[in-house]
Amino acid sequence: MKKLLIANRGEIARRVIRTAHAMGIETAAVFSEADARALHVREATTAFALGGTSSADSYLRIDGLLDAARVTGADSVHPGYGFLSENAEFAQAVIDAGLTWVGPSPAAIRALGSKSAAKALALQHGVPVLPGYFGANQSDATFMAEAERVGFPLMVKAVAGGGGRGMRLVKRLEDLLAALKSARSEALAGFGHGDLLIERAVLRPRHVEVQVFADAHGHCVHLGERDCSVQRRHQKIIEEAPSPAVSPVLREELGRCAVALAQAAGYVGAGTVEFLLEEADAVEATTPARFFLMEMNTRLQVEHPVTEMLTGLDLVEWQIRVARGEPLPLRQDQITFNGHAIEVRLCAEDEHFTPHTGAVQAFQPPPLIPGLRFDHALETGSEITPHYDAMLGKLIAHAPTRAEAIQHLAHALDATTVLGLPTNRAFLAACLRHPVFGAGDARIPFLAEHGDALREQLQPPPEAVLAGVLAATFHALIPATALPCPFARPLRWQHAGHTLELAVLEHGQGVLSVTAGERVVQARVAQGSVSIDGWAWRVNAVSLGGDLDGHHWQIQAGAYTLTLRDLSHTPRERECGAAAARELRAPFNGKLVAVHAQAGADVQKGAALFVIESMKLEHQIISPRDGRVDAVPVASGQQVAPGQIIVTFEK
Repeated sequence: MKKLLIANRGEIARRVIRTAHAMGIETAAVFSEADARALHVREATTAFALGGTSSADSYLRIDGLLDAARVTGADSVHPGYGFLSENAEFAQAVIDAGLTWVGPSPAAIRALGSKSAAKALALQHGVPVLPGYFGANQSDATFMAEAERVGFPLMVKAVAGGGGRGMRLVKRLEDLLAALKSARSEALAGFGHGDLLIERAVLRPRHVEVQVFADAHGHCVHLGERDCSVQRRHQKIIEEAPSPAVSPVLREELGRCAVALAQAAGYVGAGTVEFLLEEADAVEATTPARFFLMEMNTRLQVEHPVTEMLTGLDLVEWQIRVARGEPLPLRQDQITFNGHAIEVRLCAEDEHFTPHTGAVQAFQPPPLIPGLRFDHALETGSEITPHYDAMLGKLIAHAPTRAEAIQHLAHALDATTVLGLPTNRAFLAACLRHPVFGAGDARIPFLAEHGDALREQLQPPPEAVLAGVLAATFHALIPATALPCPFARPLRWQHAGHTLELAVLEHGQGVLSVTAGERVVQARVAQGSVSIDGWAWRVNAVSLGGDLDGHHWQIQAGAYTLTLRDLSHTPRERECGAAAARELRAPFNGKLVAVHAQAGADVQKGAALFVIESMKLEHQIISPRDGRVDAVPVASGQQVAPGQIIVTFEK
């Protein structure tokens, strides 16, 4: 293996490049038009332009990827995760082209990459599976009949792919048809395959997965479990190892089942067997925990760094060695687990999990002390587009104990700066510091049960808001601001719907007297910090641009991220928002895949008006009020931008 083509993008491409270069292997990157200036393109030995911007026009084109291998002289292909990593046709095409495929065989992908096929194989080998319907007949009538047999609540799942796409929880028969339609649409868009299955839903389980590795010489081992129970939209955002709920005995049983499933399929390479863990009732302590197979991911997982930190192994190196025909580097009894590791997924989304696009205007990673790792593809100027996943990077902490890992990771999140668009940085830190997570009791409904309380913790204290206002106001200090001014400057800023009226008197050299109502504080503004009555805040401010409603800023003050609006030069009649009350604007960039709103129709607050596809997921846009629709200036299939008016209501 002399040159490895990486059929992926972003942080996983950078991750594979790092190990390949350390092993003396040259690399070839591929890129879409949207990724032409991306970090992975610059870091690879060479790069090939796939063209197009969407996944379908670039990273999902098998012919384009094979052309890239031929032109760059690559003799092997690593698929990363997502995209075509679990596509048996791509694996076969790579092999047929005479290239080395760094992954399991096409036959194993077919046997295990399909959730239905994996469950059928599991049943034959004694691996527990939830009751459900995994058949080939995909008619709505069949699903309706099978759903009544299985019972409610149940889960609808896409047979192909992963990442939570094509999953829907259904609690009533009358909601099943809509869930089937929505899940099929999302699965087709994400994986090019719309087949579904249904299974009995377990409402308060843990999500526990086992990393397995097999070689072509008949050896197969497991590398322990990861707990991935903290999820939003069925997608993981926090992963840790070991699981707080898994005992040594249970770990052995989970590992045995995972290895048995992999060997039954003749598996070679890295894979992850995912289980739902239904814990014993506290009242019946003698009742063992029960686990059920969800699926097997026939690729490297996003969260593989957790296992790497825990074991001290390089899983990408193992993948390459196995693909070259080498035996596994270690036997099962030689694999050790040390300490505790936790990973968080930093995403371009707000605290309500709404995805956002835009340019990264300021980026500063935390100090990478021993035990801390940051896998990302970020830099100041990076463009986050709607064409790909919302994940920006992964921050991982490893420490002797779980409590220390939590503390180090939360502190690292506080010290990370990503400005220019919303991120879940502060929300992740709040999750880590929540007592339920700290006690090791978080299950899959954790965010549904505690999300509102977590969002309340994100509200900054008044001093942080004031520090943000001053940082934005004096963001670019011109020489005159270094001089005293005899007149107080009136300021009017808005944060979270609340308007702050201030009078600021400049004493020179960045020293200010700030009057807010009856309160007067002394402040000093310097590059990178604002002190208020002697208390210093580390601040960073970026402009998000302006419109008729004022100039918008994003500021990080300490660990808090603020979105502020400068109303100082905005007429008060615009501030009251009378016009805005009649408008519904697109909350993010994306493609309208369904338009339910019609001019002249009466709608109720909470009614679904649109479905927007963005960052590989479908999002319902609901009516913010009761009223009659005046106009719908958009159509299905149209691309919309953040802030674009998509419906207006009559007065």
